[in-house]
Amino acid sequence: MPSPANAQESPPTNLSTSFLLLPSLRHPASFRLASAMVGLPCHVPASKLSLLLHHVLLPVIVVAAAAAAVDGVCCSHQNLLSVHELQWGDKLLPRSTSSGRTRSHTGTAMLEMRQQHQVSRHISNHDDYVSKLLIADEARVSSLQSRISNKLPQDSSGAQVPLVSGIKLQTLNYVVTIGVGGKNMTVIVDTGSDLTWVQCKPCFYCYSQQDPLFEPSASPSYQYVPCNSTACYSLQAATGSAGVCGADQSTCSYAIGYGDGSYSRGLLGRERIDVGGASIEGFTFGCGLRNHGLFGGTAGLMGLGRTQLSLVSQTTARFGGVFSYCLPTRMLSSSGSLVLGDDPAAYKNSTPISYTRMLSDPLQAPFYFLNLTDMSVGGVALEAAGFSNGRILIDSGTVITRLVPSVYQALKAEFVKQFSGYPPAPSFSILDTCFDLSAFEEVRVPRLRLGFEGGAEMTVDVTGIFYFVKRDASQVCLAMASLQYEDQTGIIGNYQQKNQRVVYDTVASRIGFAEESCG
Repeated sequence: MPSPANAQESPPTNLSTSFLLLPSLRHPASFRLASAMVGLPCHVPASKLSLLLHHVLLPVIVVAAAAAAVDGVCCSHQNLLSVHELQWGDKLLPRSTSSGRTRSHTGTAMLEMRQQHQVSRHISNHDDYVSKLLIADEARVSSLQSRISNKLPQDSSGAQVPLVSGIKLQTLNYVVTIGVGGKNMTVIVDTGSDLTWVQCKPCFYCYSQQDPLFEPSASPSYQYVPCNSTACYSLQAATGSAGVCGADQSTCSYAIGYGDGSYSRGLLGRERIDVGGASIEGFTFGCGLRNHGLFGGTAGLMGLGRTQLSLVSQTTARFGGVFSYCLPTRMLSSSGSLVLGDDPAAYKNSTPISYTRMLSDPLQAPFYFLNLTDMSVGGVALEAAGFSNGRILIDSGTVITRLVPSVYQALKAEFVKQFSGYPPAPSFSILDTCFDLSAFEEVRVPRLRLGFEGGAEMTVDVTGIFYFVKRDASQVCLAMASLQYEDQTGIIGNYQQKNQRVVYDTVASRIGFAEESCG
């Protein structure tokens, strides 16, 4: 038997069949190494193995490392997630250990905040629902633009005709439950309104609501607000309509209309309300006797604006003129929180709160304005003329963010460039940047960042970037829209505020942003 040293050596190994570089199915820019083990002998000599490692594995490692480095640069400003996660918001962030239930402590009150989302039997399909929702949202935006530009008449007591007559449509607004005279009432939270109101008995014309109507005559603590009171005089700034005196001057009537045709009319009253376990005596609110519109089965509305009649102003002595909220990402079975007062222990933010100046406009006292100075998509800064006058409104009642044309076109162009690997889909209503993601299990979404005066910034949560028009993901649209004119005012809608702790400090005139897992 010949000795091993004199044995005939095996032919040179065909290295092209021994190792394969396979592109990762989940990570296109990275590679993984696989041994094919084709023609590779079990007893490769050490000298051959050394050459193999030097000439094949080392270059492969270098290439893989380079690819990973490039991928790390390009993808550090992107999120890779499943289409299901993108649509429903599941398993995106660790959930807060706090239950978010109503409670009060250390001079603050916390209320559970959830999304009001129940499709009416009158809505035949999802497409119809989404279309009408966006129509209603556009009507609100048009109304806000008119109010901002002072085009609305001062007396807007006349009821407006609803845009979707006969359809009880739920909206993508957020609600909390408060106590009014000891009775629980679920109300929409609205930073663009000042007057808080609920439907009351005897109701001459009311929409259907889930909670029983509030009955002033059954509450010993309820009082009518007289005509010659400061609260009655304050209605002009709060609603755009002056208070109307009753025959004996003992009552003050209010009337407020909204851009989507909704309205409420009734009498001003004072009552004890309970918010997050804290009782507020003598709170001035509207007792609605004639109400109509798209309030989604709620009892009314909570006004968190800036005039004298807002909940924030009426409770300044109690909560310091500070409130904040965290909007949940999912429509069902999740809740965020509304916090009255400034107690950091009540927040669960994962990043520091960065503040920007709250702009003051005496002619637009109810609204919260700030300066949008820059935006970036996937780490790429946008260039647009609209940033030179970046006054923008932040509003909890508007759903889809609106940007002036120059800023939106820059955003759209860069987003489409970075998202070019996915097929386009037809536009839908006000949304004109749409994609077909039905064939994909995972997508890589560019991060979207908004920058404000003073260095404050807000990174939009991934669930706030796309709006799913079709449930099968065949029509998924960028959840932002363009205004018609450059001199209009942009609006940051609630869809882009999800999973953010947004802090309103009306005394220090500042607004803060921090990332927080809201539920």
